[in-house]
Amino acid sequence: MKQLITLFINDKEYEIAVAPNRTLTQVLREELGLLGTKEGCGIGDCGACTVILEGRPVNSCLVLAVQANGSRITTIEGVAEDQNLHPVQQAFVDHGAIQCGFCTPGMVLSAKSLLERNPHPTELEIREAISGNLCRCTGYQKIVEAVQAVSRTMKKRGRTKG
Repeated sequence: MKQLITLFINDKEYEIAVAPNRTLTQVLREELGLLGTKEGCGIGDCGACTVILEGRPVNSCLVLAVQANGSRITTIEGVAEDQNLHPVQQAFVDHGAIQCGFCTPGMVLSAKSLLERNPHPTELEIREAISGNLCRCTGYQKIVEAVQAVSRTMKKRGRTKG
């Protein structure tokens, strides 16, 4: 039997009836058409399905949609503003931190969340923040450099939010 839930995704309210066994990944992709959230392993090991749930990065494949009822969620589709890439997205492009792109949405959301909590992370803190996101293409160094570049830019501008 389906349950009616409300999700606030990328500042838009969605009311949807979902089966209790549907994951947040499945609902985002299959019910709402938000295809930026990738399904990789389906068991929480790869991070391709990372979204920001109530301000924290989570593996959406491990969250039942009914558990997210009433929650605020940010997917990769909600990161850019008015067709302008978010600074983290732009840094990924500028630093060659994108190869095949499959891990990129989750990686960007993990980095964005880190910078919102800690605008000036150390390299170790960056590596820890993205450690739940597997990338088979880049070797991580360019991703770390991209996050460091955003942090430097934020420091110069005196910004505390990413």
